[in-house]
Amino acid sequence: MSSDPAAGAAAGAPARRILVLFAHPSPTRSEANRPLLAAARALDGVTCVDLYAEYPAFEIDIDREQQRLRAHDVVCFQHPLYWYSTPAILKEWQDLVLEHGFAYGAGGTELHGKVLFSACTAGGPEAAYCAEGYNHFTIRELLQPLEQTAYLCGMTYLPPFALFGARTAVQEGRIDAHVADWVRLLTALRDGALDIARAEPLPRLNADLDALLAGTEPTVACPVEDSA
Repeated sequence: MSSDPAAGAAAGAPARRILVLFAHPSPTRSEANRPLLAAARALDGVTCVDLYAEYPAFEIDIDREQQRLRAHDVVCFQHPLYWYSTPAILKEWQDLVLEHGFAYGAGGTELHGKVLFSACTAGGPEAAYCAEGYNHFTIRELLQPLEQTAYLCGMTYLPPFALFGARTAVQEGRIDAHVADWVRLLTALRDGALDIARAEPLPRLNADLDALLAGTEPTVACPVEDSA
């Protein structure tokens, strides 16, 4: 893992520096987010911050967090989906860190050109997150406040990297493949190998990750929920 992401354009430096802001209030109980965080921590050019561990009283160091943003090119919110949104500390982080004059408004250009996306886990099945499903909206639609935040801050917004049915992913043997895709995604973002333009309109990044890496046209569809 890169220990000095602000080292600049030194020889061999990653094309993009990635900041993963991990937000899970009970990480020891998480079967999905823990291996994702461990995999991200093992990658060069990726800085991981456990927000609940760093700020247990929610006393966020605004200057330090703003400097972290300046030092990175890609920002990822890694979190479980709680009540169709992020855990509370990520909202607190946004409210305090993304200040007028820093992130938006007059002179607020520090985040211009950077990339923002969410890596989230959802307890429900994929079919539930669709117009015809019981949650009525896609993951991307539910996270539209993050999308608008990115646009206001002059950032490029990418759709979420999502794991559905997270509660049963271990028993069903789906975690290893998801972690492998996560590593592929972070590596491609770091190395400039992800087709950003093709990714932007998709419902989620891992709908057809192979196509985004190979440059072919992604194919996605809203799954039909099995009534059986």
